[in-house]
Amino acid sequence: MAVGKHSQAAEEKTTTRGQSDVNRRLKYISLAVLVVQNASLILSIRYVRTLPGDRFFTTSAVVMAEILKVLTCLLIILLQKKFSVKETVSFLVDSIVFQYKDTLKLAVPSLIYTLQNNLQYIAISNLPAATFQVTYQLKILTTALFSVLMLRKSLSRVQWVSLLLLFGGVAIVQVQQEGNKEASVSDSSNQNYTVGLVAVVISCMSSGFAGVYFEKILKGSSASVWLRNVQLGVFGTVLGLLGMWWNDGAAIAERGFLFGYTGMVWCVIFNQAFGGLLVAVVVKYADNILKGFATSFSIIVSTVMSIYLFGFHVDLMFTAGAGLVIGAVYMYSLPKAASGSSSPSSSSSSSAAAAPGTDRGAEMEAFLPKAQGGVESPPSAVHITD
Repeated sequence: MAVGKHSQAAEEKTTTRGQSDVNRRLKYISLAVLVVQNASLILSIRYVRTLPGDRFFTTSAVVMAEILKVLTCLLIILLQKKFSVKETVSFLVDSIVFQYKDTLKLAVPSLIYTLQNNLQYIAISNLPAATFQVTYQLKILTTALFSVLMLRKSLSRVQWVSLLLLFGGVAIVQVQQEGNKEASVSDSSNQNYTVGLVAVVISCMSSGFAGVYFEKILKGSSASVWLRNVQLGVFGTVLGLLGMWWNDGAAIAERGFLFGYTGMVWCVIFNQAFGGLLVAVVVKYADNILKGFATSFSIIVSTVMSIYLFGFHVDLMFTAGAGLVIGAVYMYSLPKAASGSSSPSSSSSSSAAAAPGTDRGAEMEAFLPKAQGGVESPPSAVHITD
């Protein structure tokens, strides 16, 4: 009897250890995916936008990414319905058409995400990749502020200090870049640092607002991440087409929708379309510390790669500013100190810590399945983008 109990305990211990090893492996895979997606998208956009020759229309690239994303999510939903076209169509009509009030709620965040995707192209086309990566972390600040204002969440002292450090680090980088601006403009006359900076600041503000608004209107929703992406993608495609017609309509009518598309441009579009969905899948295996570390590490990767790919110059001021930003991102993602009596305040700030992220896919974390059998728990906090 005692031998049987001992054997059962040994088996349970082995199973627990094996599960722990799997979870640790999944965390490392998640870290690698988050870092690669974060850094590669920015570097690849910068690369294709600075190449000589015919340039593709960024508005068409945004639309193409949305179309690919919608088609991918529809395919996954079809797979979940065991390739039953009738059941899939019935599900989509019921979820999107009959529940139109729920669908219409996504029009505002979809508009903001479409604007944000276009602004990112503008920003990266006019800013060094490393500078964009550092400055874009201001989305953490805007997300936190919108969380406090719109959701009445509270932040811990450590988080407030990290936000101040974040702002200070970005400011130092901008001062450093201001000194190098004249040299950069002379090197590339078709780049405008001020335009890039304005684009990234507006993108950060829109990212923060969209994430918090998304959480506010969809709290308690049980819809899957794939359905949400279809709803967002439908609006995004329509709005993207309107923006494309408004901005580049005449030129696209003359040269064609796919003008300037090369193999590398398609890589950027696929990264933008599928990268966010991939992050949405792996992000549930990554805690806040891991996501903060991934963001920090992707800044380092972008900076190092920018030196080799674009001849980016790193001086003491940029290093100091980027170091402050990296430290601030990591500090913001740290868990709260454990205490016997946790207050509502600390609970709210914990939710706020989960808010910042990389793109729309990470913002969908709240809608990922949390239990078996397709049952999903209600969203607690948004985020991570576009």
